[in-house]
Amino acid sequence: MNNDLANTIRSKVDIVDIIGERIPLVARGKNFFGRCPFHDDNSPSLSVSREKQIYTCFSCHATGNVYTFLMNYEHLDFKEALKYLGDRVGIDTGSVKVTKKNTKFDKLYEAYNLSLKYYQNNLNSTVGKEAKKYLANRKINEDIIKEFEIGLSLESKDDLTKLLMSKDYDLVTLNRIGLSSDNHDIYNDRIMFPLYDVFGKVVGFSGRIYKDNGQNKYVNTKETDIFKKGEMLYHYHIAKEECRLKKSVIVMEGFMDVIRASTIDVKNTVALMGTALTKEQINLIKRLSNNIILCLDGDDPGQKATLSIGDTLLEQNLEVKVIVLPNPEDPDSYILKNGKEKFEGLIENAINFSDYKMKKMRENVNFKSDEETSDYINNVIKETAKIDDPIRREVILKRLAKEFDIGYNTLEMRINTLLENKEPKKEVIIPKKESVKKDKYIKAYEQIVYFMLNNDWVITQVEKERLIFPTEVMRTTVSEITYYYKKHGNINVADFYTYIQDKENILIFLNDILGSSYLEKTTKDELFEYFKVVKEYIKKQEINRLTGLMKKEVDPIEQAKISEKIRKLRLGDN
Repeated sequence: MNNDLANTIRSKVDIVDIIGERIPLVARGKNFFGRCPFHDDNSPSLSVSREKQIYTCFSCHATGNVYTFLMNYEHLDFKEALKYLGDRVGIDTGSVKVTKKNTKFDKLYEAYNLSLKYYQNNLNSTVGKEAKKYLANRKINEDIIKEFEIGLSLESKDDLTKLLMSKDYDLVTLNRIGLSSDNHDIYNDRIMFPLYDVFGKVVGFSGRIYKDNGQNKYVNTKETDIFKKGEMLYHYHIAKEECRLKKSVIVMEGFMDVIRASTIDVKNTVALMGTALTKEQINLIKRLSNNIILCLDGDDPGQKATLSIGDTLLEQNLEVKVIVLPNPEDPDSYILKNGKEKFEGLIENAINFSDYKMKKMRENVNFKSDEETSDYINNVIKETAKIDDPIRREVILKRLAKEFDIGYNTLEMRINTLLENKEPKKEVIIPKKESVKKDKYIKAYEQIVYFMLNNDWVITQVEKERLIFPTEVMRTTVSEITYYYKKHGNINVADFYTYIQDKENILIFLNDILGSSYLEKTTKDELFEYFKVVKEYIKKQEINRLTGLMKKEVDPIEQAKISEKIRKLRLGDN
């Protein structure tokens, strides 16, 4: 691999831009922070340095440069990441040959891709006229049909099955992946909406009737090896860029809601494909934005889902707002009836989730009953205690005091009690891979390596001192740093990552020390203090070695010689 090419490409991209296109980042001081995508991160623990062009997670200790981020986030190998960035900055990477990776699911993805093309072809042929007319009546035009790759299954019971079997698929596989049942097609005479995984690959379908034939309105692909509903969000692969631009994500229930919103150019949307919310979906949502707008159905189940999902997202330290739709409207029907301007108005005026929840608390409360009134007030205070903004808390308490003619001090005392007993928000911390506790000597050695990575002149000083590093990985890392410095005339952490990208043991060690709270800069006096500490370690190790030898030695003369060496070493310590 040509490291010069890799470093040239890396120097022309900004890691903040690349990571910021994939997860929300907020500037704080000279660095940028976001929720780490490599563990279940409830608070921003990923730091991205524009100055150094590296990222570091202070919880799970994931660390690296722009290449390592893409490799881990997008599941690319180094050459694929290199070509992606090369294309982005207009540098020719034709000399880099990427070997296509085969996975055990390639054949399944291919089957769904063939099915997609088959369904699309049907819709665009003469047999698709009636279905297209239905779509046009539903205000789904040609542009939307193309954008969402909508197709049509035929009345024939086995056309797709026969096509796939002619491509060397067997019935057992087709049955297993949800395209056939025995020797018959699963989908017959339905408008076909492809379902995508987070990378934009078709992994399933939802087939909708368009004739009044008494059948179930929708037939969806069953869960398979590549289609797991709880691990995907519909439209995710398209929405991620829109969410970055608009700094928010709108969460809906069904794919038709997302498609309808797209017709009015609202595209920062994802759908849950139901009202349950899984841990995997929460992590995907956190990758899109910290600002969540819930736009679920206006019926009773939709309202209940809004309360449940809103609470879950609040626990993740996310900002949650709610678009309130009239009962029983859903986003699809609301937009059809009211149009773009009205729906955009709902987005602009989305209310804080806590306000929505407190409004729902009022429903069915008999305020003539002292007991129900008291329960309501207590519930509102409990909800208010969850709000971090003290000004909002005061506004709510004053409103309660005025409405129910209660002393503000009474309400304030109650909420202060709750705030004192409030549990801190849970943050998932991933322990370091290295479980052995580091003593002061190992920390000193690692600090010196860290200095070498950030100060060119330290490399020369370490070489002059002829320090002996205690572990193989330290010795190898120091050797590689020294070699890199002599070859290039300087040390750059981001480029050094590229240089050692195929040396896994060094990468692990580098991630460990860069993820720790070591100092970056030093003076000669400070550096020599660290040298003293490691030299003390070397003497200590030598004394331990000699002591062991002396215990095994039976010759008194040899014992005396070893004892003298130990004595001199100890005097040297003093």
